[in-house]
Amino acid sequence: MPRIPLVEDLTKDPIPPGTNILVEFDPVSQWYNASVTIAAGWIRTGGITHYNVHTRPPERIREQFKRLDLDAETLESTGKLEIWDWYTASLGLKSKEKLANDSLKIADLSLQQRGVMRRYASPVPEVLRVWDTTSYLARFNDERTWVELELTRFVPSSSIMQSTGIGGVIGGVHSDWVYKQLEAAYDGVIDFKLEEEGRSTRDLMRIRNMRSVHFDREWHELKIGENFEVTLEK
Repeated sequence: MPRIPLVEDLTKDPIPPGTNILVEFDPVSQWYNASVTIAAGWIRTGGITHYNVHTRPPERIREQFKRLDLDAETLESTGKLEIWDWYTASLGLKSKEKLANDSLKIADLSLQQRGVMRRYASPVPEVLRVWDTTSYLARFNDERTWVELELTRFVPSSSIMQSTGIGGVIGGVHSDWVYKQLEAAYDGVIDFKLEEEGRSTRDLMRIRNMRSVHFDREWHELKIGENFEVTLEK
């Protein structure tokens, strides 16, 4: 099985296919860089990544893969990488990308996600699906409708496809009800934050919970390379 960098650095057991992981992150944390690091590492160990980008143009993701010595366009042409554009729709524009969501209405997204699941007639444990953040869907839909999409489409799809899913939400901006619903539905919860200590700062992550997997619960400091690769500080 392919490996999930950062996450499986803190677990004693491999994370099984069909697992969904929720990432709650500070907006100024290293989660966005970490999400690309995770996607790239999964590909390097033989997997396929579907990266759903909500906060930046897809070309920015391709540039970041290039910094990590991976040619995104070649990976896309060979089926090792899919970059889904959710960002352009948030600007009220139609995407020029091959893979895109042109509507952010929950009813349309629900149908789109059902179509994604139907693409796979057999399990695909080699696939990792990453959503950099789904929090911005709350800008275009009410919280309950958005959470219903998560619980009835995003979460079950990983179990049905036997893929691995990692989805980010911004911490501290939604109601307590939202976080409790998502934390109960996902198999694991990971936190990313920036901690200030006097004049210095530290980028940190921890696994708060992981079902059926032994894990390290402590906060760990992160190291950010010149190419924006995120690793654990030794």
